[in-house]
Amino acid sequence: MNHFKPEFFFLLLMCFWNWGSFAQTEKPNIIYIISDDQGWTDFGFMGHPQIETPNIDRLANESLTFTRGYVTAPLCSPSLATLITGLYPQQTKITGNDPLFESKERRYSPEWQLERSKEYQAFLNEFQKRPTIPQILGKAGYLSLQTGKWWGKSWKDAGFTHGMTHGDAATGGRHGDAGLAIGREGMKPIYDFIQLAEKEKKPFMVWYAPFLPHSPHTPPDSLLQKYLPKAPTEAIAKYWAMCEWLDLTVGELMDYLKQESLDENTLLIFVTDNGWIQNPDKTNQFMPGSKQDPADFGIRTPIMFHWPGKIAPKMDTIHLVSSVDIPTTTLAVAGLEGATPMEGIDVLDQAALDSRKSIYAVDFSHDMVDVFAPEKSLEHRVIISGDWKLILAEPEQGESVQLYQIIKDPFEKTNVAKQNPDVVKKLTQELEDWWERTNQ
Repeated sequence: MNHFKPEFFFLLLMCFWNWGSFAQTEKPNIIYIISDDQGWTDFGFMGHPQIETPNIDRLANESLTFTRGYVTAPLCSPSLATLITGLYPQQTKITGNDPLFESKERRYSPEWQLERSKEYQAFLNEFQKRPTIPQILGKAGYLSLQTGKWWGKSWKDAGFTHGMTHGDAATGGRHGDAGLAIGREGMKPIYDFIQLAEKEKKPFMVWYAPFLPHSPHTPPDSLLQKYLPKAPTEAIAKYWAMCEWLDLTVGELMDYLKQESLDENTLLIFVTDNGWIQNPDKTNQFMPGSKQDPADFGIRTPIMFHWPGKIAPKMDTIHLVSSVDIPTTTLAVAGLEGATPMEGIDVLDQAALDSRKSIYAVDFSHDMVDVFAPEKSLEHRVIISGDWKLILAEPEQGESVQLYQIIKDPFEKTNVAKQNPDVVKKLTQELEDWWERTNQ
């Protein structure tokens, strides 16, 4: 006898339909891995002949990796502000690391730190008018953890649900404080947080911005001994060892995710905050043309998006991608497109990627002059368009216009501005239009 009932079939069909809908809307975990003060060439997969980064190389090869990536500023605080808001420094109002103010106290002393904190408050107040990624994700049910480098006082001030950085100026809270232990002293706070999120059955975001390879260059002795025979000086050996130390922590994190069966539903994003060229004679010192400079060694970085089974691995050496795209792409992946106005594109949208013509960066002074007038701190503006890179210096910098054929001349050896006046004119106008639109 046939006992088939149409209503049973209908219920079964609806179960499958609902399961499919859940699978499509299940939100991925998100982890930002942010290297601190590392040159764009200082990875194995980017061709460095000595620095070994096998874990980051593996991540790059398993990711959608853009080798022509750039940050919006060659300095950590404004760069990180972009990564958490999807806006340019002149829009976040965080254009430098510290406010400019007169003080009789020794710079970075506890007394100076307290004065800085008071002067910084106006910048923080303006910054906090812009929604942050953890705030937006929090409304969608995410838990979020801040670790490592952070300038905007505590993790709470940035909208994280959990964190390490307290931001108390009285006890050294300037750019990460307690959070700077992550990586250098192990990864346990991240693992504990992930276990908490798993227990609460909530998707999570982790901001992993270790003080690596950032100075002080104090690598484990085993790594230092490895590089001393290979490097021309001890200072360079220490920096190279720091780069591998970062790599080891990335490997630990990736292994943990796989061990906990979280790798397939976790989006990993890798970027550096700004560049670095190690001074060969002075440990912990960088060379001109890198950090705090609009040269590629100040702003270029590989940018990776890793999500097994969802994002096809590809080494993209053609398309221009900016750190301002990372928040936009993050929200798109989480199904939160358009949650707040942002400047970047979703780099997983091939049409948007193909139609992009230019990206921009901006270089301000280390100390911020006026929260309501970012132009008072401005030093350089940059546009990269196809094969061209134009750097416009502010008049007080006393520099001529710089134009480079950046693909043929990646180390910016030959300024071809005089030979290409039409290109300079066209890109200058585009840069001026962008600046006028974003600095309002």
